[in-house]
Amino acid sequence: MDINFRLRFDRSQIDHWASRYGYQGEEVIEKEIAPQAKSQEYLSKEQFLAICHWKTPRNRPHCKSNDAEFIRVVTAASLSTTNERFRIEVLTLLAGVEWPTASVILHFCSEDRYPILDFRALWSLNVDIPIEYGFGLWWAYTQFCRDLADESGVTMRTLDRALWQFSEENEVS
Repeated sequence: MDINFRLRFDRSQIDHWASRYGYQGEEVIEKEIAPQAKSQEYLSKEQFLAICHWKTPRNRPHCKSNDAEFIRVVTAASLSTTNERFRIEVLTLLAGVEWPTASVILHFCSEDRYPILDFRALWSLNVDIPIEYGFGLWWAYTQFCRDLADESGVTMRTLDRALWQFSEENEVS
C-alpha cells in the first residue's frame, strides 16, 4: 500500500511532545499487564479487559462478552505467530476489538515493536482517517513508525506518545 506518511513536526521534537503526554491507566498496563502478558504469552480476561477499557471504554460490554478461554487462545495465537497479517487480524475475532484496540494489544504485549493505530497518530503523520482500517494501512503504518523510531533514536512508546500528544494539542476539528 502506497501511503505518504509525513510527520507534521520535526522529529527532533519527538521527546518534547512525548514528555507532555499523559493518559490515565497507562502505567498499570505498561508496568504490570504488559510484562505479565509477555511472560505468559497470552492475555487473561482481566488483562484483556483492562487494555480494552484503556483504549475504548465504551466497548467494555462487548469486550466483557468474550469467554476467558477464547481470549486466551486468540491472544496466544496472535502473540506466537510470525505472520503479521494473522497477528493483527486474529485479534479482531474478539468481540469489541477492532484494528485500533488490536494494535494496542500488540503495542504493549508483543515482543516485537508495534505502534498504536489511532486517528490522532495518523493525523500527526498527515494521513486522513480511513473509512475502514485494513492490513495494508496498518502494515505500512507499522513499518513507517519502526523506521521513524529507529532514525530518531526513540522507543515505539515514546513515538506513540508524541504522535498522540501533538494531535491532541494541534489538531483543528
